Amino acid sequence: MQDCYSVTTYSVQSILGLIDSGDIAIPEIQRPFVWDDTKVRDLVDSLYNGYPTGYLITWKNPDVKIKGGGTSEGKTVLIDGQQRVTAITAALAGRSVLNEDYELKRIKIAFNPQQETEDSPFEVLTPIIEKDKRWISDVSTLFQPGFNSYSFTTEYINANPDCDQNLVSARIGDLQAIAARQLGVIQINADCTIDEVTDIFIRINSKGAVL
Repeated sequence: MQDCYSVTTYSVQSILGLIDSGDIAIPEIQRPFVWDDTKVRDLVDSLYNGYPTGYLITWKNPDVKIKGGGTSEGKTVLIDGQQRVTAITAALAGRSVLNEDYELKRIKIAFNPQQETEDSPFEVLTPIIEKDKRWISDVSTLFQPGFNSYSFTTEYINANPDCDQNLVSARIGDLQAIAARQLGVIQINADCTIDEVTDIFIRINSKGAVL
């Protein structure tokens, strides 16, 4: 029996581009965004450190009903990994997410390039952190089109004159490098039936894994 899938990788930037263009669709069998803010922070931290974050599973089929109405014609359907993709969109693209109460919510992840302990340099933004000049209040700023890294870094250093300039520059560069991180993608063959794909989804999510 032949495999019903192939394995490839996409950069985080490519995933964001596919989301922005609407080429990735979420089927009706998926659920609203249920992660708490600390899980979003932890995912960004894992990407920053180059840790594996699990595979996304996609399927290209023109007849799947998707959220918001209509079918997925011409789109890649995200079968598994909605929470991770939504978290990436929220944290790095700065988009509001629809939570389990069907309310739009903005999640801001802050970054401290001067962090010297083993603690994560990322935190969910709070009013106290927002007032602390050591923290970059919203990492999505660094991933916006037209972002000027040199000007941003210079402004940060001017606001923190006692910082290690080389360390700050290097860590801001490491943060931007998240865009090039590779995410594993399992692509289910287009000729698989909806029943087979639904079975795959149920099997994956019945094992207690946090996806």
